[in-house]
Amino acid sequence: MEFKDYYKVLGIERGASKDEIKKAYRRLARKYHPDVSKEADAEDRFKEVSEAYEVLSDPEKRATYDQYGQGYRAGDDFRPPPGWDGANVHFGDGFGDAGAFSDFFESLFGGMGARGGPGFGGQRQAPRGADQRSRIRVPLETALHGGTHQIRLQDPQAPGGQRSLRVNIPAGTRPGQEIRLSGQGATGPAGKGDLYLEVEYEQHPLYELQDRNILMDLPVAPWEAALGARVRVQTPAGKVSLKIPAGTQSGRRLRLKGRGLPGKPAGDLIARVQIHAPKARNEQDKALYKQMEEQFEFSAPGRD
Repeated sequence: MEFKDYYKVLGIERGASKDEIKKAYRRLARKYHPDVSKEADAEDRFKEVSEAYEVLSDPEKRATYDQYGQGYRAGDDFRPPPGWDGANVHFGDGFGDAGAFSDFFESLFGGMGARGGPGFGGQRQAPRGADQRSRIRVPLETALHGGTHQIRLQDPQAPGGQRSLRVNIPAGTRPGQEIRLSGQGATGPAGKGDLYLEVEYEQHPLYELQDRNILMDLPVAPWEAALGARVRVQTPAGKVSLKIPAGTQSGRRLRLKGRGLPGKPAGDLIARVQIHAPKARNEQDKALYKQMEEQFEFSAPGRD
């Protein structure tokens, strides 16, 4: 049986920290996820990466792997420890983001279960299903206020090969956070594993996120910027009244405290002023612009 170098699979050193292992897994999982990757061997690589993470992210499995994998290199013929009969135990059912484990994994961890359990020499237990991971894209408004979001997962055991889940999104959820759904992972003899969903935001036509702050562009008429005004602004939480100070220039940032993502502290809404000149629709409009040209002196950096 071929030895698998899980450290090499994730592209990390043997002394890598838990955070380094997680970052490496996320990077490779995004690269080879079958739903988005165009690589010819994406599905196989994704399964390999998931299996490596299953082992190295679990302290007990990692310790066992390090102990019994000493002296082996990727591709070497691996022999399980004498007396160990875990090779016939199988984990999971291969749906969703985590595929079936390799023979190497099953031979080495057959007595440990999908997340811990007795090691070599311990009493053999039936494993629960493997934990699985996927990504979920949610609207900014849902992350801001909290709510539910429906997703569909590949599941050969479900009618039509798919199943639907409604996921609760807590208010203030940020990109990169994981939501754990207990018992929604792969099926094993002792029950199901868990499903971990990494949150991403859908692209929004008006807003973008910077840490916990929400940024937006605010169109302002020249007279509003010059004379000052109070304008109505559409925010993710509804319309608000915003004061434009007299003499405001393009690029100025106006801040609405506490109207960003919830948290401790909450983020702000930052409106970036953009002065828009209305189009001259007729001769009268052109005459007004000509009068402004004659009335005002104008200079700016980069202008002669």
